Amino acid sequence: MATQLDDQRIIEFDVRTDEMLVNMGPQHPSTHGVLRLVLRTDGEVVSEVTPHIGYLHRCAEKIGENLTPRQWIPYTDRMDYLAAMNMNLGWALTVEKLMKLELPEKAKHLRVIIAEMGRIASHLVGMGAYGLDLGTFSPFLYAFREREKILDLFEEACGARLTYSYLTVGGATHDLPKGWLQKCAAFLDQLLPVITECHTLLTSNSIFIRRTANIGNMSAATAIAYGCTGPVLRGSGVDQDLRRDGEARYTEMYDGYAFEVIVEKDGHYPRDHQYPPVPAEAVLGDCWHRFYVRMLEVMQSIDLVHQALDRYSTASGAHAIPLKLNEKLPKGEAYLETEAPRGQMGFYIVGNGTPIPFRARARSSSFCNLSVTHELCRGCLIADVPAIVGSLDVVMGEIDR
Repeated sequence: MATQLDDQRIIEFDVRTDEMLVNMGPQHPSTHGVLRLVLRTDGEVVSEVTPHIGYLHRCAEKIGENLTPRQWIPYTDRMDYLAAMNMNLGWALTVEKLMKLELPEKAKHLRVIIAEMGRIASHLVGMGAYGLDLGTFSPFLYAFREREKILDLFEEACGARLTYSYLTVGGATHDLPKGWLQKCAAFLDQLLPVITECHTLLTSNSIFIRRTANIGNMSAATAIAYGCTGPVLRGSGVDQDLRRDGEARYTEMYDGYAFEVIVEKDGHYPRDHQYPPVPAEAVLGDCWHRFYVRMLEVMQSIDLVHQALDRYSTASGAHAIPLKLNEKLPKGEAYLETEAPRGQMGFYIVGNGTPIPFRARARSSSFCNLSVTHELCRGCLIADVPAIVGSLDVVMGEIDR
Protein backbone atom coordinates (compact mmCIF):
# COMPACT_ATOMS: atom_id res chain seq x y z
CA MET A 1 0.00 0.00 0.00
CA ALA A 2 1.38 3.41 -0.97
CA THR A 3 0.21 6.98 -0.31
CA GLN A 4 0.26 10.16 -2.38
CA LEU A 5 -0.40 13.76 -1.25
CA ASP A 6 -2.76 15.48 -3.69
CA ASP A 7 -4.32 18.88 -2.86
CA GLN A 8 -3.96 18.30 0.86
CA ARG A 9 -5.75 14.96 0.56
CA ILE A 10 -4.16 11.62 1.22
CA ILE A 11 -5.03 9.14 -1.51
CA GLU A 12 -4.30 5.47 -0.91
CA PHE A 13 -3.70 3.10 -3.80
CA ASP A 14 -2.41 -0.47 -4.29
CA VAL A 15 0.85 -1.31 -6.04
CA ARG A 16 0.34 -4.67 -7.70
CA THR A 17 2.81 -6.69 -9.75
CA ASP A 18 2.41 -9.83 -11.80
CA GLU A 19 4.51 -12.96 -11.46
CA MET A 20 6.07 -14.43 -14.58
CA LEU A 21 7.48 -17.84 -15.43
CA VAL A 22 10.74 -17.43 -17.35
CA ASN A 23 12.55 -20.30 -19.08
CA MET A 24 16.34 -20.24 -18.89
CA GLY A 25 17.70 -23.01 -21.10
CA PRO A 26 18.01 -25.75 -22.03
CA GLN A 27 20.09 -24.09 -24.75
CA HIS A 28 21.30 -21.18 -22.59
CA PRO A 29 25.13 -21.19 -22.39
CA SER A 30 25.22 -20.41 -18.67
CA THR A 31 23.27 -23.58 -17.80
CA HIS A 32 26.41 -25.64 -18.44
CA GLY A 33 24.82 -28.21 -20.70
CA VAL A 34 21.23 -29.04 -21.52
CA LEU A 35 19.64 -27.90 -18.26
CA ARG A 36 16.30 -26.08 -18.23
CA LEU A 37 15.56 -23.74 -15.36
CA VAL A 38 12.06 -22.39 -14.84
CA LEU A 39 12.21 -19.10 -12.92
CA ARG A 40 9.24 -17.62 -11.12
CA THR A 41 9.91 -13.90 -11.03
CA ASP A 42 8.32 -10.74 -9.73
CA GLY A 43 10.01 -8.10 -11.80
CA GLU A 44 13.73 -8.82 -11.50
CA VAL A 45 13.40 -10.75 -8.22
CA VAL A 46 13.37 -14.55 -8.37
CA SER A 47 11.09 -16.32 -5.91
CA GLU A 48 11.47 -19.88 -7.17
CA VAL A 49 13.79 -21.87 -9.46
CA THR A 50 12.86 -25.35 -10.68
CA PRO A 51 15.52 -27.37 -12.54
CA HIS A 52 14.23 -29.65 -15.30
CA ILE A 53 16.64 -32.45 -16.19
CA GLY A 54 16.59 -35.52 -18.43
CA TYR A 55 17.67 -34.00 -21.76
CA LEU A 56 20.81 -36.20 -21.82
CA HIS A 57 19.33 -39.39 -20.36
CA ARG A 58 20.68 -42.41 -22.23
CA CYS A 59 20.10 -45.41 -19.91
CA ALA A 60 23.79 -45.86 -19.08
CA GLU A 61 23.13 -47.85 -15.91
CA LYS A 62 20.85 -50.35 -17.65
CA ILE A 63 23.42 -50.71 -20.42
CA GLY A 64 25.96 -51.52 -17.69
CA GLU A 65 23.87 -54.57 -16.79
CA ASN A 66 24.38 -55.95 -20.30
CA LEU A 67 28.13 -55.48 -20.67
CA THR A 68 31.23 -56.65 -18.84
CA PRO A 69 32.74 -54.09 -16.43
CA ARG A 70 35.58 -53.30 -18.81
CA GLN A 71 33.18 -52.86 -21.72
CA TRP A 72 31.23 -50.34 -19.62
CA ILE A 73 34.27 -48.10 -19.06
CA PRO A 74 33.48 -45.97 -22.17
CA TYR A 75 30.03 -45.23 -20.75
CA THR A 76 31.56 -43.81 -17.58
CA ASP A 77 33.58 -41.45 -19.81
CA ARG A 78 30.35 -39.90 -20.95
CA MET A 79 29.02 -39.16 -17.47
CA ASP A 80 31.24 -36.29 -16.37
CA TYR A 81 32.84 -35.86 -19.78
CA LEU A 82 34.99 -32.98 -18.45
CA ALA A 83 36.60 -35.34 -15.91
CA ALA A 84 36.35 -38.65 -17.75
CA MET A 85 39.54 -40.05 -16.23
CA ASN A 86 38.07 -39.62 -12.74
CA MET A 87 34.88 -41.43 -13.82
CA ASN A 88 36.98 -44.31 -15.17
CA LEU A 89 38.81 -44.49 -11.86
CA GLY A 90 35.67 -44.65 -9.72
CA TRP A 91 34.14 -47.54 -11.65
CA ALA A 92 37.44 -49.43 -11.86
CA LEU A 93 37.98 -49.20 -8.10
CA THR A 94 34.44 -50.44 -7.41
CA VAL A 95 34.89 -53.49 -9.63
CA GLU A 96 38.30 -54.19 -8.09
CA LYS A 97 36.70 -54.02 -4.65
CA LEU A 98 34.17 -56.67 -5.68
CA MET A 99 36.90 -58.85 -7.21
CA LYS A 100 39.31 -58.20 -4.28
CA LEU A 101 42.13 -57.16 -6.59
CA GLU A 102 45.30 -55.54 -5.26
CA LEU A 103 47.12 -53.33 -7.73
CA PRO A 104 50.91 -52.94 -8.11
CA GLU A 105 52.49 -49.85 -6.61
CA LYS A 106 53.29 -48.43 -10.05
CA ALA A 107 49.64 -48.63 -11.14
CA LYS A 108 48.52 -46.70 -8.05
CA HIS A 109 50.94 -43.84 -8.68
CA LEU A 110 49.97 -43.75 -12.35
CA ARG A 111 46.35 -43.35 -11.30
CA VAL A 112 47.21 -40.45 -8.99
CA ILE A 113 49.01 -38.69 -11.86
CA ILE A 114 46.13 -39.13 -14.28
CA ALA A 115 43.34 -38.39 -11.77
CA GLU A 116 44.93 -35.16 -10.54
CA MET A 117 45.71 -34.02 -14.08
CA GLY A 118 42.05 -34.65 -14.85
CA ARG A 119 41.11 -32.53 -11.82
CA ILE A 120 43.26 -29.66 -13.09
CA ALA A 121 41.71 -29.87 -16.57
CA SER A 122 38.20 -29.97 -15.11
CA HIS A 123 38.74 -26.97 -12.82
CA LEU A 124 40.29 -25.01 -15.70
CA VAL A 125 37.07 -25.50 -17.67
CA GLY A 126 35.04 -24.55 -14.60
CA MET A 127 37.07 -21.39 -14.09
CA GLY A 128 37.01 -20.31 -17.73
CA ALA A 129 33.32 -21.06 -18.26
CA TYR A 130 32.42 -19.26 -15.03
CA GLY A 131 34.13 -16.12 -16.25
CA LEU A 132 32.19 -16.47 -19.49
CA ASP A 133 28.93 -16.77 -17.54
CA LEU A 134 29.64 -13.44 -15.88
CA GLY A 135 30.65 -11.58 -19.00
CA THR A 136 34.43 -11.85 -19.35
CA PHE A 137 35.99 -13.77 -22.23
CA SER A 138 39.76 -13.63 -21.62
CA PRO A 139 39.91 -16.15 -18.71
CA PHE A 140 38.02 -18.64 -20.89
CA LEU A 141 40.75 -18.44 -23.53
CA TYR A 142 43.52 -18.69 -20.93
CA ALA A 143 41.90 -21.76 -19.34
CA PHE A 144 41.24 -23.63 -22.57
CA ARG A 145 44.74 -22.94 -23.84
CA GLU A 146 46.19 -24.71 -20.80
CA ARG A 147 43.57 -27.47 -20.92
CA GLU A 148 44.58 -28.24 -24.51
CA LYS A 149 48.10 -28.96 -23.27
CA ILE A 150 46.71 -31.48 -20.78
CA LEU A 151 44.66 -33.07 -23.55
CA ASP A 152 47.84 -33.34 -25.62
CA LEU A 153 49.42 -35.32 -22.78
CA PHE A 154 46.34 -37.52 -22.43
CA GLU A 155 46.28 -38.14 -26.16
CA GLU A 156 49.91 -39.21 -26.07
CA ALA A 157 49.12 -41.61 -23.20
CA CYS A 158 45.94 -43.21 -24.54
CA GLY A 159 45.10 -41.80 -27.98
CA ALA A 160 41.98 -39.82 -26.98
CA ARG A 161 41.25 -36.23 -25.99
CA LEU A 162 37.83 -36.28 -24.31
CA THR A 163 36.50 -39.79 -23.64
CA TYR A 164 39.58 -41.80 -22.73
CA SER A 165 38.70 -45.27 -21.37
CA TYR A 166 42.26 -45.26 -20.04
CA LEU A 167 41.99 -46.10 -16.35
CA THR A 168 40.34 -49.48 -16.37
CA VAL A 169 39.76 -52.53 -14.17
CA GLY A 170 43.17 -53.76 -13.06
CA GLY A 171 45.10 -50.54 -13.64
CA ALA A 172 45.44 -48.76 -16.99
CA THR A 173 45.22 -49.87 -20.62
CA HIS A 174 48.80 -48.76 -21.38
CA ASP A 175 51.88 -47.61 -19.52
CA LEU A 176 52.91 -43.99 -19.90
CA PRO A 177 55.08 -43.52 -23.02
CA LYS A 178 58.77 -42.68 -22.91
CA GLY A 179 59.43 -39.02 -22.16
CA TRP A 180 55.87 -38.41 -20.91
CA LEU A 181 56.93 -37.74 -17.31
CA GLN A 182 59.34 -34.99 -18.39
CA LYS A 183 56.70 -33.35 -20.60
CA CYS A 184 54.18 -33.44 -17.77
CA ALA A 185 56.61 -31.89 -15.28
CA ALA A 186 57.48 -29.12 -17.77
CA PHE A 187 53.80 -28.37 -18.31
CA LEU A 188 53.15 -28.09 -14.57
CA ASP A 189 56.05 -25.69 -14.15
CA GLN A 190 54.75 -23.33 -16.82
CA LEU A 191 51.17 -23.62 -15.49
CA LEU A 192 52.00 -21.98 -12.15
CA PRO A 193 52.41 -18.40 -13.47
CA VAL A 194 49.28 -18.86 -15.62
CA ILE A 195 47.21 -19.64 -12.51
CA THR A 196 48.60 -16.46 -10.93
CA GLU A 197 47.37 -14.52 -13.96
CA CYS A 198 43.95 -16.14 -13.63
CA HIS A 199 43.78 -14.99 -10.00
CA THR A 200 44.48 -11.45 -11.21
CA LEU A 201 41.86 -11.70 -13.95
CA LEU A 202 39.11 -13.17 -11.79
CA THR A 203 39.73 -13.97 -8.13
CA SER A 204 40.77 -10.47 -7.06
CA ASN A 205 38.92 -8.60 -9.81
CA SER A 206 36.59 -6.05 -8.22
CA ILE A 207 33.83 -6.58 -10.80
CA PHE A 208 34.01 -10.36 -10.39
CA ILE A 209 33.84 -10.01 -6.60
CA ARG A 210 30.79 -7.76 -6.88
CA ARG A 211 29.05 -10.37 -9.06
CA THR A 212 29.83 -13.32 -6.75
CA ALA A 213 30.37 -12.09 -3.18
CA ASN A 214 27.40 -12.49 -0.85
CA ILE A 215 25.46 -14.15 -3.71
CA GLY A 216 24.07 -17.65 -3.37
CA ASN A 217 25.01 -17.95 0.29
CA MET A 218 24.86 -21.50 1.63
CA SER A 219 25.57 -22.44 5.24
CA ALA A 220 27.38 -25.62 6.20
CA ALA A 221 24.14 -27.04 7.61
CA THR A 222 22.29 -26.42 4.34
CA ALA A 223 25.10 -27.96 2.28
CA ILE A 224 25.09 -31.09 4.44
CA ALA A 225 21.28 -31.33 4.45
CA TYR A 226 21.15 -31.30 0.64
CA GLY A 227 23.98 -33.83 0.30
CA CYS A 228 26.36 -31.40 -1.40
CA THR A 229 29.93 -32.58 -1.87
CA GLY A 230 33.24 -31.48 -3.33
CA PRO A 231 34.15 -27.78 -3.68
CA VAL A 232 30.49 -26.82 -3.15
CA LEU A 233 30.62 -28.39 0.32
CA ARG A 234 34.12 -27.22 1.18
CA GLY A 235 33.27 -23.69 0.05
CA SER A 236 30.76 -23.64 2.92
CA GLY A 237 33.46 -24.50 5.43
CA VAL A 238 32.94 -28.28 5.75
CA ASP A 239 36.28 -30.08 5.99
CA GLN A 240 35.68 -33.27 4.00
CA ASP A 241 37.63 -34.85 1.14
CA LEU A 242 37.42 -38.54 0.25
CA ARG A 243 41.07 -38.63 -0.74
CA ARG A 244 41.69 -38.33 2.99
CA ASP A 245 38.38 -39.42 4.56
CA GLY A 246 37.16 -42.07 2.11
CA GLU A 247 37.37 -45.84 1.97
CA ALA A 248 40.78 -47.46 2.45
CA ARG A 249 40.87 -48.91 -1.06
CA TYR A 250 40.74 -45.35 -2.39
CA THR A 251 42.74 -43.45 0.23
CA GLU A 252 45.65 -45.91 -0.01
CA MET A 253 46.37 -44.41 -3.43
CA TYR A 254 47.33 -41.21 -1.58
CA ASP A 255 49.21 -42.85 1.28
CA GLY A 256 52.45 -40.97 1.87
CA TYR A 257 51.42 -37.96 -0.21
CA ALA A 258 51.63 -34.57 1.46
CA PHE A 259 48.48 -32.57 0.80
CA GLU A 260 45.97 -30.50 2.72
CA VAL A 261 42.24 -30.49 2.13
CA ILE A 262 41.23 -27.16 0.62
CA VAL A 263 38.36 -25.75 2.67
CA GLU A 264 37.17 -22.16 3.04
CA LYS A 265 37.68 -21.11 6.66
CA ASP A 266 37.56 -17.35 7.24
CA GLY A 267 35.08 -16.16 4.62
CA HIS A 268 37.00 -12.98 3.77
CA TYR A 269 37.61 -11.61 0.28
CA PRO A 270 40.77 -9.89 -1.06
CA ARG A 271 41.22 -6.91 1.25
CA ASP A 272 41.72 -4.34 -1.48
CA HIS A 273 38.27 -4.99 -2.92
CA GLN A 274 35.74 -4.58 -0.12
CA TYR A 275 33.01 -3.03 -2.25
CA PRO A 276 29.26 -3.21 -1.70
CA PRO A 277 27.47 -5.59 -1.60
CA VAL A 278 30.37 -7.34 0.15
CA PRO A 279 29.47 -7.34 3.86
CA ALA A 280 31.91 -6.15 6.47
CA GLU A 281 31.59 -9.40 8.43
CA ALA A 282 32.91 -12.69 7.14
CA VAL A 283 30.53 -14.76 5.00
CA LEU A 284 31.05 -18.42 4.07
CA GLY A 285 29.58 -20.41 1.24
CA ASP A 286 28.82 -17.85 -1.47
CA CYS A 287 29.65 -18.04 -5.17
CA TRP A 288 33.08 -16.49 -4.73
CA HIS A 289 34.16 -19.00 -2.11
CA ARG A 290 33.06 -21.99 -4.18
CA PHE A 291 35.09 -20.61 -7.08
CA TYR A 292 38.11 -19.87 -4.86
CA VAL A 293 38.22 -23.41 -3.48
CA ARG A 294 38.52 -24.78 -7.03
CA MET A 295 41.32 -22.37 -7.85
CA LEU A 296 43.27 -23.45 -4.77
CA GLU A 297 42.64 -27.11 -5.60
CA VAL A 298 44.40 -26.58 -8.92
CA MET A 299 47.54 -25.56 -7.04
CA GLN A 300 47.18 -28.53 -4.73
CA SER A 301 46.79 -30.94 -7.65
CA ILE A 302 49.91 -29.53 -9.31
CA ASP A 303 51.87 -30.40 -6.18
CA LEU A 304 50.29 -33.87 -5.97
CA VAL A 305 51.20 -34.66 -9.58
CA HIS A 306 54.81 -33.60 -8.95
CA GLN A 307 54.94 -36.02 -6.01
CA ALA A 308 53.32 -38.78 -8.04
CA LEU A 309 55.77 -38.33 -10.92
CA ASP A 310 58.68 -38.88 -8.55
CA ARG A 311 57.06 -41.95 -6.98
CA TYR A 312 56.02 -43.44 -10.31
CA SER A 313 59.53 -43.24 -11.76
CA THR A 314 60.91 -45.43 -8.94
CA ALA A 315 57.87 -47.63 -8.27
CA SER A 316 57.91 -51.41 -8.60
CA GLY A 317 55.47 -53.59 -10.50
CA ALA A 318 53.56 -53.10 -13.73
CA HIS A 319 50.98 -50.54 -14.82
CA ALA A 320 48.16 -53.11 -14.64
CA ILE A 321 47.09 -56.63 -13.66
CA PRO A 322 46.35 -58.76 -16.74
CA LEU A 323 42.65 -59.69 -16.79
CA LYS A 324 40.43 -61.37 -19.35
CA LEU A 325 37.77 -59.21 -20.94
CA ASN A 326 35.10 -61.69 -19.86
CA GLU A 327 36.49 -62.26 -16.36
CA LYS A 328 33.74 -63.67 -14.15
CA LEU A 329 32.53 -61.51 -11.29
CA PRO A 330 32.17 -63.10 -7.85
CA LYS A 331 28.76 -63.18 -6.23
CA GLY A 332 28.24 -60.18 -3.98
CA GLU A 333 28.00 -56.41 -4.11
CA ALA A 334 30.35 -53.47 -3.79
CA TYR A 335 29.94 -49.70 -3.49
CA LEU A 336 32.73 -47.13 -3.49
CA GLU A 337 32.92 -43.35 -3.67
CA THR A 338 35.81 -41.28 -4.99
CA GLU A 339 36.57 -37.57 -4.81
CA ALA A 340 35.88 -36.45 -8.38
CA PRO A 341 36.40 -32.78 -9.33
CA ARG A 342 32.72 -32.01 -8.69
CA GLY A 343 32.39 -34.07 -5.51
CA GLN A 344 31.67 -37.59 -4.37
CA MET A 345 31.09 -39.90 -7.33
CA GLY A 346 29.85 -43.31 -6.24
CA PHE A 347 29.46 -46.56 -8.17
CA TYR A 348 27.56 -49.70 -7.16
CA ILE A 349 27.88 -53.16 -8.67
CA VAL A 350 26.25 -56.53 -7.96
CA GLY A 351 27.90 -59.69 -9.27
CA ASN A 352 26.21 -63.06 -9.73
CA GLY A 353 29.05 -65.30 -10.87
CA THR A 354 28.92 -64.31 -14.56
CA PRO A 355 31.02 -61.77 -16.50
CA ILE A 356 27.97 -59.44 -16.69
CA PRO A 357 26.95 -57.45 -13.58
CA PHE A 358 23.48 -58.11 -12.23
CA ARG A 359 23.21 -54.44 -11.23
CA ALA A 360 25.22 -51.31 -12.07
CA ARG A 361 24.40 -47.92 -10.57
CA ALA A 362 26.03 -44.51 -10.17
CA ARG A 363 25.63 -41.73 -7.59
CA SER A 364 26.15 -38.32 -9.13
CA SER A 365 27.75 -35.50 -7.16
CA SER A 366 26.33 -32.92 -9.58
CA PHE A 367 22.78 -34.18 -8.99
CA CYS A 368 22.94 -33.38 -5.27
CA ASN A 369 24.75 -30.10 -5.89
CA LEU A 370 22.09 -29.04 -8.39
CA SER A 371 19.28 -29.87 -5.97
CA VAL A 372 20.20 -26.87 -3.80
CA THR A 373 19.59 -24.41 -6.66
CA HIS A 374 16.11 -23.43 -5.46
CA GLU A 375 17.42 -22.72 -1.95
CA LEU A 376 20.26 -20.52 -3.21
CA CYS A 377 18.25 -18.58 -5.80
CA ARG A 378 15.29 -17.64 -3.59
CA GLY A 379 15.18 -13.85 -3.41
CA CYS A 380 18.05 -13.21 -5.83
CA LEU A 381 17.93 -11.21 -9.06
CA ILE A 382 17.62 -12.79 -12.50
CA ALA A 383 21.18 -11.68 -13.29
CA ASP A 384 22.43 -13.62 -10.25
CA VAL A 385 21.04 -16.97 -11.44
CA PRO A 386 23.91 -17.65 -13.91
CA ALA A 387 26.41 -16.76 -11.18
CA ILE A 388 24.81 -19.20 -8.73
CA VAL A 389 24.36 -22.09 -11.17
CA GLY A 390 27.87 -21.56 -12.55
CA SER A 391 29.35 -21.66 -9.05
CA LEU A 392 27.89 -25.17 -8.59
CA ASP A 393 29.82 -26.32 -11.71
CA VAL A 394 27.44 -29.12 -12.69
CA VAL A 395 27.81 -31.40 -15.72
CA MET A 396 24.50 -32.66 -17.05
CA GLY A 397 25.89 -35.87 -18.55
CA GLU A 398 26.69 -37.02 -15.02
CA ILE A 399 23.23 -36.10 -13.73
CA ASP A 400 21.15 -37.63 -16.52
CA ARG A 401 23.37 -40.60 -17.38
